[in-house]
Amino acid sequence: MSSEQIIYGKIILGPEPETIEGYICLKDGVIIDIGEENTSSDIIISPCLVNSHTHIGDSVLKDPVLGKTVGNRVERDLDSLVKPPDGLKHRTLEATSQSRLIEAMKRTISDMITIGTSAFADFREGGVPGTLALKGALEGKDIMCRILGRISRTEGYKTDIEYEAELLLQESYGLGISGSRDMDKNILETLREVAASWKKPFFIHAGEKNRSDIDSALSLDPDVLIHMTHAELPDLRQVADEQKPVVVCPRSNFITGVGMAPVEKMLDLGINVAIGTDNVMLNSPSMFAEMEILEKIFKIDDRQVFKMCTLNGASILNVNKVGYIAKGLSPKIMILNGSSDNLTGITDPVRGIVRRARPDDILTIIN
Repeated sequence: MSSEQIIYGKIILGPEPETIEGYICLKDGVIIDIGEENTSSDIIISPCLVNSHTHIGDSVLKDPVLGKTVGNRVERDLDSLVKPPDGLKHRTLEATSQSRLIEAMKRTISDMITIGTSAFADFREGGVPGTLALKGALEGKDIMCRILGRISRTEGYKTDIEYEAELLLQESYGLGISGSRDMDKNILETLREVAASWKKPFFIHAGEKNRSDIDSALSLDPDVLIHMTHAELPDLRQVADEQKPVVVCPRSNFITGVGMAPVEKMLDLGINVAIGTDNVMLNSPSMFAEMEILEKIFKIDDRQVFKMCTLNGASILNVNKVGYIAKGLSPKIMILNGSSDNLTGITDPVRGIVRRARPDDILTIIN
């Protein structure tokens, strides 16, 4: 039996987020009507958020020692935390049972759903077993996930690499590569060829710690670049010319001490930029926290920040139906309490969400 639902409030509408006062009418999850009218409702009707880069296997270790303490300061090193195969993350995953890994990822997936995330992309370590573990964790969870698998071997004959990559691509959306400095160039080129032959996307980390791996990453013609924290203007012009999207991870870059990505330059050049929370070992998967940092520290325009965390991410991950609210679409919608102690007094819902909204302001999620 079909059902209709009408919700009144302040609606964040369309791909270029505008706020109107009125109602949306949903039938079987599809928006069949949107109307403007004066209401007395403090409800805010917003598209859910898209987390474009995660590593949720890290959920098994959420409070690691982040480095060497010198006086009152902790000296952090990216490689010691996450570089394969000997970084803390990889040693932890190697020592973790499949059942514990799945349970930890389930908890993080539930957390993301609760805090308004409708879709996410995950770089899944561990080869085919790692990908199958994430699939197991996703069972029964109402969230869209793009699994980007990673082969377990770092050396071997080309035929062996091809065989494992093909097995992996049978189970995953595409490939998610650690970085060009972490693997032999011939292996990387083989993986790129296999992904292309399967017509599946090839994502790669680049320019996170320094720019030494940017040229080699770009030479692989990736579909999406992650981080680009140390990209220089010529790099960004090439990325813009080749229309390659970039996913940046502000909080992760801060906690590993690698700096601030040139987000404003990326946007000025017309690059499609989305946001990810990166390693659960380092950060909660809260997109609200990322938005606040982008507006207050990076000083990016509120509406641009909102788009990076909704529409832009949805377009990069090819989950366009969740990116914005419009008639005929079936996005996941979060209903926020505009009269909460935190949000009462805001005059613009987009600015309010970007600058100060928290997960506890969410009243419900509508699918």
